[in-house]
Amino acid sequence: MNPTTTILSLVAAALAGITVVTFNDADIAKKDVINAKEESLVAIRASGAKIAAAERKTFEAEVRAKAALASEAAAKEAAKATVDGSKKTSEDLTKALAELKASATKIAELEKARSEAAARINETNAEVAKLRDGSDLRAAQAKAKRAEGDLEQASIALRDANAKLDEVSKKLAVLEEENARIKADAKGFDNPSPNYRAR
Repeated sequence: MNPTTTILSLVAAALAGITVVTFNDADIAKKDVINAKEESLVAIRASGAKIAAAERKTFEAEVRAKAALASEAAAKEAAKATVDGSKKTSEDLTKALAELKASATKIAELEKARSEAAARINETNAEVAKLRDGSDLRAAQAKAKRAEGDLEQASIALRDANAKLDEVSKKLAVLEEENARIKADAKGFDNPSPNYRAR
């Protein structure tokens, strides 16, 4: 074999070896790329799951916070309504007491008017007993009739006043009972816990 043939044979063998090595390296590189992609996908999926879990926990925390705020607002509104109701009842109670006092004064005045009318009737009857004829008798009779009318009016007014007094007394009793109930309910708001429920 001449030298040229030998050299060409060696060169061909070397090129064949390089080609085999190159192909092997390319396959390994492709496998590495595929493995890297798969690992990246796994890592991305895991990160996505963690992010989703974190977002879910955040959302749940926000829901709980909103519910707590709503409960607190409802408790404050209920407390305000109770205070307003207590104030209104106190005002009604004060008004009823004033009406009761005015009614009692009116009754005293009517009692006095009735006593005065009765006294006038007695006086007139005494005069009528002394008079037997003429204009003096007619005048005395007219006076007695007017006195009887005054007495009747005074009696009617007194009955009306007594009826109004009874009505005011009943209203006062109802208001006092309502005021006591509201004060009892208001004690529950000393505890601001959202677990408290007004009766």
